[in-house]
Amino acid sequence: MGSPTAQLGRPHRVYPLNHYRRPRAVPQSTPEDPSQGPPQDPSQGPSQNPPSSFLSPTAVASPMSQSKDDPSSEKEESPSASQALPNAESLPRNVVDDRVADLLEFLLLKYRTKELTTKAEMLNVISKDYEDQFPEIFREALECLQLAFGVDVKEVDPSDDSYALVTTLGLTCDGMMSDGQTMPKNGILIVILSMIFMEGDRVSEEKVWEVLNVMGVYDGTDHFIYGEPRELITRVLVQEQYFEYRQVPNSDPARYEFLWGPRAHAEICKMTLLEFLQCHPRVMV
Repeated sequence: MGSPTAQLGRPHRVYPLNHYRRPRAVPQSTPEDPSQGPPQDPSQGPSQNPPSSFLSPTAVASPMSQSKDDPSSEKEESPSASQALPNAESLPRNVVDDRVADLLEFLLLKYRTKELTTKAEMLNVISKDYEDQFPEIFREALECLQLAFGVDVKEVDPSDDSYALVTTLGLTCDGMMSDGQTMPKNGILIVILSMIFMEGDRVSEEKVWEVLNVMGVYDGTDHFIYGEPRELITRVLVQEQYFEYRQVPNSDPARYEFLWGPRAHAEICKMTLLEFLQCHPRVMV
């Protein structure tokens, strides 16, 4: 088997997250204590304190809506995956985005409470007035769940259209990290594991931050999904044994790199990850 990059035919790059807005379930950030140092350097990126109470899917939904004519686009296994998408383009983009945001918030709640859901429930959330557009709305919400939060939707019982919310790629970590926050954080884990895989089993810390910056995730700046990202990726996920974070041998000044940890090797089949990346071309350029 050739290298992952050769098989995929393109280098990696993740979608931006900085256009999302905070969902109601996440408490607003408290103002920084002046004693903690000077104001944030603008080079570290924009403030992660969005004004609205809803999570907007615009950053993922807009490019996703352009992929219908791409022959390489994935056909998601959704409750209505075999249906056509009548009149999906007739709705204003902001209306579709609002429905996707409503469905996304609902599905994240089901994930946190470990409850099943049904197509009927999801239709009630977005309003049955949008039943014809449901396949497209569901597809965009699912894409956002998988890439931003590391959450997937799996059919449980076809007879009653019931579905379970599970971790993407079968990870045993639910992504909640027991930190009192309510947003699953496995999206950043999958992004970095994918980078390591694509780069040949290791990736420099510099490159990781380059990609996270594209997502709107900045070193030293709290993110409304991932919290303090350096703490998450260099301590929490290292302690969870998903990453190894180590100094590059003989580097002076010291530079660091990420490798898969033993738990990542135990839980993730590289062929499954390759298939996931092939099905989600928006993760890469």
